[in-house]
Amino acid sequence: MKVRTLARKARFLRWALNFYPPYIGAGVRVRHISADFQQVQVKMGLGWYNRNYVGTQFGGSLYSMTDPFFMLMVMECLGRQYIVWDKAARIDFIAPGKGPVFANFAIDEALLTDIRTQTAAGDKYLPELHVDVRDGDGTLVARVHKTLYVRLKPRERQAA
Repeated sequence: MKVRTLARKARFLRWALNFYPPYIGAGVRVRHISADFQQVQVKMGLGWYNRNYVGTQFGGSLYSMTDPFFMLMVMECLGRQYIVWDKAARIDFIAPGKGPVFANFAIDEALLTDIRTQTAAGDKYLPELHVDVRDGDGTLVARVHKTLYVRLKPRERQAA
């Protein structure tokens, strides 16, 4: 039953993000969120609304298309007993985005196990993750580095 509930939650979140005004304005579309929240696929087209002065993808839009996903994925996978925040981010622009761009996010059980282990005594943990933004030909356009803040909630720390 839990798998069915997660699948429904993933579909709803995908739908909600696709109607989120900043994403509509930037041309960002969430194409897929896996039922276990361990994979997300995002696309951003190139239009007048997200094109910069030289006619390529605006850097702020490239970053915004990647902003919330690692935090949301880790939060959903770990459950309500954890605090999960974005702590830091950095984007490296590699090549101009001259058309639609794509980001495929993935986390695995090894990462989740590592987070649980590092936070078991109540300590904070700052995992570093990255996602590549690529164009339709697979050319690397940007690489986004994210640092998350993860810690057990206070009531869970007391129980540990």
